[in-house]
Amino acid sequence: MICFVDYRTTENEINSLKKLNYDVIKIPKDNNLYEAINGHTDIQLNILNKNTIIINKNINLSFKELLKTKNINFIESNSTLSSKYPSNISLNAYITDNYLVHNLKFTDKKILDYCKNKKTINVNQGYTKCSILPLREKVIITNDTGIYNTLKNEGFDILLLPFGDIELSGFNYGFIGGVGGMISNDSMAFFGSLDNYAFGNEVKKFLYKYDIKPIYLSNTKLIDRGSLLVF
Repeated sequence: MICFVDYRTTENEINSLKKLNYDVIKIPKDNNLYEAINGHTDIQLNILNKNTIIINKNINLSFKELLKTKNINFIESNSTLSSKYPSNISLNAYITDNYLVHNLKFTDKKILDYCKNKKTINVNQGYTKCSILPLREKVIITNDTGIYNTLKNEGFDILLLPFGDIELSGFNYGFIGGVGGMISNDSMAFFGSLDNYAFGNEVKKFLYKYDIKPIYLSNTKLIDRGSLLVF
């Protein structure tokens, strides 16, 4: 299995993933994006389905060549990412087997095309994937009340947490969706430890409800690294 991480992910975190038998690919820096997110996985990449990913079309050529050597099927975005919102959110949709959730005014056209057979749900939060930590098809954790209210009406089971106590360089706090991701059907990996998170016990209870074990890639506070995406 392959997992994509921000280029600033620490060697300790990467080694923790390698020990779990994951092939780790770093997302390179994009100078067109502001520093806090210029290597965030969920800004420059998304998983369309089990066979195909979509990438920032301006991501560096060496990254594209690396994907080819690993036989990863990819398409390039229609949109061009730039620093100012909403020009940096076109790939930051939440995509599941059956749903596409995003601020659909700004979703990359190729995502819309690939997801035309899914149910599309519009939310105001453009940083949609940043704001969603998925557990199951209709089970998520979020800090965003708009996403919570919209997806609750779709029958999602949602843990709504307050903002805060997640590190993101240059900001007061980061987003819950960026602190990790599912790495198997019964394990979620975190950049940091829930033991060092103000709402860690609530998260642990929610994970336990779905028989998901937390795995800590380091023993720090939770860090928003723009999601851990497994392909």
